[in-house]
Amino acid sequence: MHDRLLEASTLVREVEPLALTDKEKRPSPNFCEIARRRQANLTKPAGSLGRLEQLAIDLCGMQGTERPHADTPAIIIFAGDHGITAQGVSAFPSAVTVEMLRNFASGGAAICVLARAIGAHLLVVDVGTLAKTAVPGVRSDKTQFGTRDFSAEPAMSSADLNFALAAGRRAVASMHEGGADILILGEMGIGNTTSAAAVAGALLGLNGTEIVGAGTGLGKDGIQHKAKIVGDALAFHDLSKVGISPWEVLRCVGGFEIAALTGAILEASQLGIPVLIDGFIVTVAALAAVKMCPECRPWLLFSHVSAERGHRIVLDYLNAEPLLDLGLRLGEGSGAAAALPIVRLACKLHTDMATFEDANVSRETQ
Repeated sequence: MHDRLLEASTLVREVEPLALTDKEKRPSPNFCEIARRRQANLTKPAGSLGRLEQLAIDLCGMQGTERPHADTPAIIIFAGDHGITAQGVSAFPSAVTVEMLRNFASGGAAICVLARAIGAHLLVVDVGTLAKTAVPGVRSDKTQFGTRDFSAEPAMSSADLNFALAAGRRAVASMHEGGADILILGEMGIGNTTSAAAVAGALLGLNGTEIVGAGTGLGKDGIQHKAKIVGDALAFHDLSKVGISPWEVLRCVGGFEIAALTGAILEASQLGIPVLIDGFIVTVAALAAVKMCPECRPWLLFSHVSAERGHRIVLDYLNAEPLLDLGLRLGEGSGAAAALPIVRLACKLHTDMATFEDANVSRETQ
């Protein structure tokens, strides 16, 4: 399972350093203030559009414009397999990951339907599945066939972690070159809620019982077993230490798709691209990214709160207010794609509504 890939179809490259700088991009306070003044001058009672107003203001700052937009969305799905599935933590077999890659490529998955509905370009990247040959229609950018079983050894080597982080950055860079003005990130990988729970537990100082949820649909006994596996793994790797490095946490208990998501979020912030964060797994990757580089936090918009137990905990830590609560727990970037129309409406309201002066409407009395 863990032999290094040699197929010509796989993009095996020299490992790149993470290359975070001390000059991270930051949203423009000037454009935020311009947007705030415009919101105060639109033909409505102040604050009457609620969070749609702040959403438009935030986007103006991120995009450095008076006219925020989300016209060219790109969706990136990172896929990877997990050795921890050997411990019976998922209701589905690992074979489903590669089967879903084929479903993505043929356009039959939920995220494919959503991508077509919102007019988004969809890129699927295999960063570590068990697929021995490349799946047509899926970009392959990996060094390994799945992570190792982190209940007994580190999930990945240092080199493989760096490669996965860089794969995420490469994917975002290609979408940026294609003109994407907002990113939706998603994932696919049987066993990844177990890995995400372990990463979140280590970074937030929580035990397995506090952070583990049903994942793909486990019952009470399955959740208890999964929580024990996570708790034991955190102890085995000694990840309860205060100030543990997020890089070390990802190496010990992370997944290739979670690492790629982390790298993608960091790259998006450096390029100044707003990111619409999806559910539990992507939010845990966002947590790791923020731990690595706090300056990336202002570039993140949180789409929804999922039904997965630990999601609200991580959202609260990140001081995130999700746009939707629909009881979703699919992953794939589906919640973020469902939230994009709200982002677009916030932009249209901000740019197309008349001001009091334009419409010759009297303001509210003081």
